Parts: sequence; structure tokens; C-alpha cells
Amino acid sequence: MNTIYAINGPVVKVAEAKEFSMLEMVYVGKKRLIGEVIGVSDEFTTIQVYENTAGLKIGEPVIPTGAPVCATLGPGIISNIFDGIERPLRDMTKLSGVFVAEGSSIFSLDEEREFDVTVTVKAGDKVTGGQIYCTCPETPLIEHRCMVPPSISGTVTFAAENGRYRVNDNIITIKTESGAELPLTMVQKWPIKSSRPVAKRLPISRPLITGQRVIDTIAPIAKGGTAAIPGGFGTGKTMTQHQLAKWCDADIIVYIGCGERGNEMTQVLEEFSELIDPKSGRPLTDRTVLIANTSNMPVAAREASIYTGITLAEYYRDMGYHIAIMADSTSRWAEALREISGRLEEMPAEEGFPAYLPSRLSDFYERAGYTETLCGKEGSVTIIGAVSPQGSDFSEPVTQNTKRFVRCFWALDKSLAYARHYPAIDWNNSYSEYIDDLTGFYAENVSTDFIRLRREISNILQEENKLMEIVKLIGADVLPDDQKLTIEIARVVRVGFLQQNAYHKDDTYVPLEKQLLMMKAIIKLYTHAMIAIKSGVPIAEITALGFFERLNKMKYDIPNDKPEMFDFLFTEIDEAFRALSV
Repeated sequence: MNTIYAINGPVVKVAEAKEFSMLEMVYVGKKRLIGEVIGVSDEFTTIQVYENTAGLKIGEPVIPTGAPVCATLGPGIISNIFDGIERPLRDMTKLSGVFVAEGSSIFSLDEEREFDVTVTVKAGDKVTGGQIYCTCPETPLIEHRCMVPPSISGTVTFAAENGRYRVNDNIITIKTESGAELPLTMVQKWPIKSSRPVAKRLPISRPLITGQRVIDTIAPIAKGGTAAIPGGFGTGKTMTQHQLAKWCDADIIVYIGCGERGNEMTQVLEEFSELIDPKSGRPLTDRTVLIANTSNMPVAAREASIYTGITLAEYYRDMGYHIAIMADSTSRWAEALREISGRLEEMPAEEGFPAYLPSRLSDFYERAGYTETLCGKEGSVTIIGAVSPQGSDFSEPVTQNTKRFVRCFWALDKSLAYARHYPAIDWNNSYSEYIDDLTGFYAENVSTDFIRLRREISNILQEENKLMEIVKLIGADVLPDDQKLTIEIARVVRVGFLQQNAYHKDDTYVPLEKQLLMMKAIIKLYTHAMIAIKSGVPIAEITALGFFERLNKMKYDIPNDKPEMFDFLFTEIDEAFRALSV
């Protein structure tokens, strides 16, 4: 029997064991703690344990399973809450109370719950990997589509009748090409560190619409894309992700709380259970999966939680859904890698992080994408990862390495957050490389003017940034009127357009059509005012017209469902400046 030779926090060593393989799942100790083999040599097998190792003793048994750490995939995942190794926390609470007990062996899905199953194949049909063989309503919003595992193909020899079944009931039986009879239930397993196969990757060309103006207009993200939200303590990373989870047009949200404070995760769980999905009128939990791995949970499970979340997302992507992953935060995950690396006595790289940090980050973000699935449908996984640099220092390794692998960077600014400007995304330091990919979508579905207006708004903000350097030195009074106008219009862009109120019914989510009309109003005022100034009208007369204040409030004054009110605003601006020029 293999027994424990040494224990160092979550790292356990077994001496002279030859039968273990890399990345194999093992049971450690008398409590059967879940672990994973991360190192194999002639002398020792090294295991990282995903549970608390307090009380573990040298000499206790270590049992191999012969399989990697896998996620359990099947109906019942949506609206559930899991820990980092996919144990359902609600069921765990019934077993062991509010504190998770070590070695709690519990099935990830409810084995007694029955689903109304519609079988879509019949005896004699040929099936291949990824093909859908039955469907059932998992929640009122999500239809679960059970798929043949990717590596299996053959002929159906048995197909159950339509009816009510539990997840472990036999639905179909396949005779493979080797002649083996293989029964399929509604459950399958998949290694969490291996990406699921797809038919092909498709070009990214559609935005993930969030209803947040600073994102959709200034730094948009595409479906199947990747984004990072770096920011120091108190800048609103978690709240920005909450807002995106509530309003983005993904079919399913996977929220991973990786190493965050317990009170924050409690707030997430309470909020999500009360929120109503604006598109369907149903609770938001009907299309949400939560993975809670708080900062007081075992450190090694933080790494597993990230991979568990992305595996669940890929599974639903393969059904033809669009998934958005909120990972909060990848810095806590990197800190877990650093702690385990230190216990393994590996050579540290920058700031003590392991040398393989960039490759682990790239492995995670590369699993995003817009794809054609094996069953012929289109699906996508979009990853939005929060980064928590200490002291808001964006030059630290996790932020810099994340920047290498994402194409959208939403830099949160402490001064904006303290000024109650939310979302506190700094437009000067943020960027999106998806603009060119999405130009066709905006032109076809919103307006051919959208990208032009976005460019003009961005130019105004950049010009203001330059002018504010001069203002800091010599004051605003010495500026000519045209530069004073730029500063006034930039204030309208910042306050009236980029700042958004999550508690206002019309401002918490803004459709692209209204975002376009708001930009049109700002640029129309700027154009008229610049012409007037060049013809000799003082800026004091232009500000006296009151349009700057009105544009600051247009997000509240003009409801989302009444875009025709902008026509009256445009007419008033035209007539006022015509009278001014006379």
C-alpha cells in the first residue's frame, strides 16, 4: 500500500511509488481527501491536495484512481452553487453544516431529481461524438442537450422512450466499432485541464453587448473574446463583473469567485437569487452557475476552480450556447500557484511567482473562442477575468502577463471610483483590439455612423487629456475659446455619457441604439458650438443656452423606449444655434 511520506501544507509526498501517473486524481489519507499528482520521480510522487490537510498524518494511505481530475457534466448544473472541485455547496451544508468537512464525498448532481427527457435518436441510428441524443428542460430558460462523448461513435442498439428519468438512468446504448456495448446516461465526465474539442474555430465578428456605454462604445468585447479588468482595492472590479453578469447578452453566466472575501461571495449569492433576468422575467439564477472558492477555503482548490468553471462553460458551448465567464480574480489564483510553487521548492521568477505563470494564464485564456461545435451549432465562451494588482500597480507580473493574452483591457482607476464615477474604467488607459472585427456588425445592425462617432468621442477625450496638462500648469482662463469648448464637451462625454447609474431603471442598461443617439447629440452640439466660436461668438453665450447641462441629464430624461425624443433635442440644438448666428 502507498502511504504518506511527507506533508507540507497542501503538498503531500509518497515515497517509492511507481503506479501513479501525472495529473492523476488520488484519494489521500483516511478521510479520502481529493488530490492530484503534480510530480513523478524515482524517489517521490508529489501530490497537491484540494482540501484542508489539517490532521493528516504520515503513514496514512494514498489510493490511486487511474483517472484525471474530472468535472461531472449533466442536467442540474445550472442554478447550482459549487466549490472549487464541483461539490454542491447546498447539499454539503445539509451534510456538514456551514463549514465544509474534509473528505465529503458527494455526487455533483442531484441523483434523485427527475427530468422530462425527449430522446432524439432511435435504434439503428449511427451516432458520432458530439451528437445530441436527448434533451430535457434544465431550467425554464435553458434546454439541456445531452451529447455523445467526443471520442465515441457507433450504432444505437437501444433507445429509451420519452419520459421522466434521473441523471444516472440508461437513455441509449451504443455498439461501438470494436463491438463493445456502451450504455449512455445523461452524465459524462471530462478532465478539467483538457479543452473540449470543436469542429472548427470561427472568426470573431459579434460584440458581447453589455449595455454599459464605456464598454460597448469605447472598449467593446466580442463574443468568444477575452478581457481583463485590473484594479486596486475598492475600484469596483467585482461590481463591474456583477453588472456584466446581469446585463450582457450571453445565454449562460459562469461566475467563479476565486479566492475572494467570503462576505463578497455571500453578497453575490444573495443578489443573484433576487435578481430578475430582464430578457425573460425569470430569476437570473435560471441561467447562472456559481463556483464559490473563498479566501478561507483550501488554497490549492483555487487552481481547480478556474479549470472547473471553464470546463462547465465549454460543455454548454458544445450544446450551442453563448457563455460568459466572470473569473474573480485571477490574481488570487496566481497567488495560489505561488504558494504551492514555494512549497515545492521551485526556482521563483519575478516577485516570487513561478516561471510557468505566463503559460498557465495563456492555457486559461486560450480556451475562449467562437466555435462551430461537433453537433453543427455555433457557440462561444467569453472570458472576463478580474486582476487585483497590489497597490494598483499595473506593472506587476500577473497584470503584465494577462495583458499579453487578452485583447480587451478595462483599467479601473482609483480616483474615478473615489469620485463615484462608475464604471470606474479609465478611458485613457483602456483599449480594445476588437474594433476592426466588430465594425461590420455595427454598420449592419446599428448604423454606419457608429464607428465614426465613437472615433470622434475618443478624440475629444484624448484632446482633453492633453489640455488638462496645460490647465494644471497655467489655469483654464488663458485658453482660447475653442479649447475651452473641448474641455466643456469632454465633461459632457465623461459625466453625461461614460458615467452610468446602476440604480436608475433607464441607465443601468442602455441599448446600442440609444448609445448611438447620445453620441450624435454630443457631436452635434460640439460641431455647432465650434462653428459659432470660429464665427466670433463667445463661449459664455454658448454655455448660456443650457445644452451642456441638458446633455448631462439626457440619459435620465429620455427613456430607452422613446428614442424619438432625441429628434426634438436635435431640432432644438439646430434652431438655437441658427438663432445665435443671426
